Amino acid sequence: MNPLKRLARSFVKDLHIDRPFWEAADDVFRWPYLGTWGAPDRETIENNLEGYIHDVYKADGIVWACIAARQNIFAQARFQWIRFTNGMPGQPFGDPGLSLLERPWPGGTLGDLMALMEVDVSLAGNFWATVVDDKGNFGRAARGNRRIVRMRPDWVELVIDAPSGNPNALDARVVAVHYKPPVSNGKEAPEILLLPDEVCHYSPQPDPEAKYRGMSWLTPVIKEVMADKATTKHKLKFFENAATPNLAVSLPKEVTAAQFEDFVDKMNKQHKGVDKAYKTLYTAGGADVTVIGANLQQLDFKATQGHGETRIAAASGVHPVIVALSEGLQGSSLNAGNFNAARRLSADKLFRYLWQQAAAALETLLDRPRNDGAGVELWPDLRLVSFLQEDRRDQAEIQEKEARTMRELTDAGFEPESVKRAVLTQDWTALAHTGLFSVQLQPPGTVEQIENQVEQQTAPEDTAPAGEGAP
Repeated sequence: MNPLKRLARSFVKDLHIDRPFWEAADDVFRWPYLGTWGAPDRETIENNLEGYIHDVYKADGIVWACIAARQNIFAQARFQWIRFTNGMPGQPFGDPGLSLLERPWPGGTLGDLMALMEVDVSLAGNFWATVVDDKGNFGRAARGNRRIVRMRPDWVELVIDAPSGNPNALDARVVAVHYKPPVSNGKEAPEILLLPDEVCHYSPQPDPEAKYRGMSWLTPVIKEVMADKATTKHKLKFFENAATPNLAVSLPKEVTAAQFEDFVDKMNKQHKGVDKAYKTLYTAGGADVTVIGANLQQLDFKATQGHGETRIAAASGVHPVIVALSEGLQGSSLNAGNFNAARRLSADKLFRYLWQQAAAALETLLDRPRNDGAGVELWPDLRLVSFLQEDRRDQAEIQEKEARTMRELTDAGFEPESVKRAVLTQDWTALAHTGLFSVQLQPPGTVEQIENQVEQQTAPEDTAPAGEGAP
């Protein structure tokens, strides 16, 4: 057994529970988001994934819309190998090994894989995956027909070790990834222990309280999510209560308890509920009806809920215009210029970074191209991303300016190859001059001198003796 695996296996024997994730928050916000860190020598996700799935992702439309927007855009990217020379990328190229990403499992596509990556990162802050073959071998031991398998984030532990013995020391490092699914149908699933280079770990948003794991973008706005759900429930209750403000009905003091209960029962049957909205209310026997509270318009309900939606979208990194939220669809936000600005902001601020991080993480599952030397990395190929197609016009304008610059530098006497290298790499020290200059830069009479020299050098030599050939 590999020494690191043997060392990591010894750590898995003893598990401890550290402080709850929501310990610093109000008790009312602990359930269902209570989570644990695990022992000091291991790291797990900090939030309760089950709570985030059932009570946030599947229960709040705004959260689902933000994650769906991130997912649909993120899954459009492709990946190719690229060689970096002096820190600058070269021409992308393919390789048979990339077929594992194109078909990560039978019937699956790269888009399916990236959709899973986005959902796990949004809800748990981390995505883990490894490779398995038909014989049940995992990681580097997998051979033949291989497929990528997702490792559910809340069943993963990062095992940490340090020569000093203190997992908080600077010499600490991850020595293994421990995967332990729970018991299902009375049967235990085998525990899997893998080396770090056998696992894809994608965590674009680092957690400042941890060394190696990431953090869900939902964590900072979880109270906004709760407020949005409460607002939606309030709106629903308004309509369930006949879509009218609250009423206070007072009866004379002579009314007995039985008469009061009978009056309340008849009032609810005749006027409570959406299907009984706008019915005329008749009272008798001295009953006095008073409107209390405020209706949705008086509460400015749309603005109240819209502000919360915008804050959730801001945490997701996607502009409200892209998610089609109410505040993003008001007034001038609908014109093409503002939409393009929102699209570019989301692409430059979020998605380009996510694609680069995903490429670095997925690279651990692939075999590097053979005979290609060092400096080769997996890199996102964004040419087919429809979300970025509007940027191609800007790219064409940039290329036109670069071509004009190349022409001017070549006319000025610089070597064409050095001109191309300098413009594409933005390294002007790469320019090399031929020693030849434009006519306009020559002193007066220089051109005539050069022409005379050329004529003298190219004129045929007269080798006949003097006087020979004369008539």
